[in-house]
Amino acid sequence: MTKRVVVKVGSNVLTRKDGKLDITRVSSLVDQIATLRTKGLEIILVSSGAMACGRSEVTPEGKLDLVGQRQLFSAVGQVRLINLYYDLFREYGIHIAQVLTMKESFSTRNEYLNQRSCMSVMLENGVLPIVNENDTVSVTELMFTDNDELSGLIASMMDASMLVILSNIDGIYHGSPGSPDARIIPVVEYNQDISECIGTQKSGFGRGGMTSKYGVAKKVSSEGIKVVIANGKRDNILVDLLDDASRVPHTEFKPSDVPTSTMKKWIAHSESFSKGVVTVNDDAVRALCGDRAVSLLLVGVVSIEGDFEENDIVNICDGRGRHIAVGRVAYSSEDARRLIGKHDVKPLVHYDYMFIDINR
Repeated sequence: MTKRVVVKVGSNVLTRKDGKLDITRVSSLVDQIATLRTKGLEIILVSSGAMACGRSEVTPEGKLDLVGQRQLFSAVGQVRLINLYYDLFREYGIHIAQVLTMKESFSTRNEYLNQRSCMSVMLENGVLPIVNENDTVSVTELMFTDNDELSGLIASMMDASMLVILSNIDGIYHGSPGSPDARIIPVVEYNQDISECIGTQKSGFGRGGMTSKYGVAKKVSSEGIKVVIANGKRDNILVDLLDDASRVPHTEFKPSDVPTSTMKKWIAHSESFSKGVVTVNDDAVRALCGDRAVSLLLVGVVSIEGDFEENDIVNICDGRGRHIAVGRVAYSSEDARRLIGKHDVKPLVHYDYMFIDINR
């Protein structure tokens, strides 16, 4: 079976200090991906960099707000970025395809499966998908948090064996990366909590930071996908990681060995598409978070917020408002409210359609 790897490369890797695109770095990335493909790997590239390309192409007339800048630079820059990738990959005889997507395109099961089918056809025909958010039309609530979130969703959707997140630091550190006594955390178990080690700084030219990368890595590794965070500015980093990861510093998140269905993978990443919030009592929390797979029964429900229909996504929280799980409901909100506390009725959320949040 071909090993499928999703590579996410962030803005801080692809940009120079002046915020414009680092073409030498892009060329190096292409060289490495071409090498990995000769080793039999399938690669999906989630690439930032459109904004950087746009900054170097056009100077706005007059002052633009942040949304206007983002739309202008990304619209202009995406053309240049994909053409650059086209020219560089063509030297290796590699066909590429541009995939521009939006958060709402993953909100329904049908749209999710359509995107999966489209990208599967590309891979089956030797085409390398290059994915980015459609920044031209994605604004405010329609935006992904960043391309870290998008890459995690793509890795999950495409059943990747590995997600590599390339940043501008070597991994997750004990303490601040700039401290002389700071050291990299080499391995994180999928259910291990290292949140106290995560800084809150955002990337210089991106929307994300290590908090975002950690959250994505925890979720994706819990679905059985290995995640690596490494420094994309290191020479030959991708080839070294895939050949012998001990050569280079990085943080690896070990994957869970519990199989996760494609349905649950979609549900795991659907928290932001929720149509409501279901609050449950302590007994229900203990049951849901125990060792056995159990469904959410209406007898354990305390309250329901929002208006939803059967098969919509809801978030499940405890009495203190902490997120416990996300799931697809078997009732409308009207019917569910009428049946709160009832015994001997079908579950509100069946365990086959529920994903427990291990980061709770």
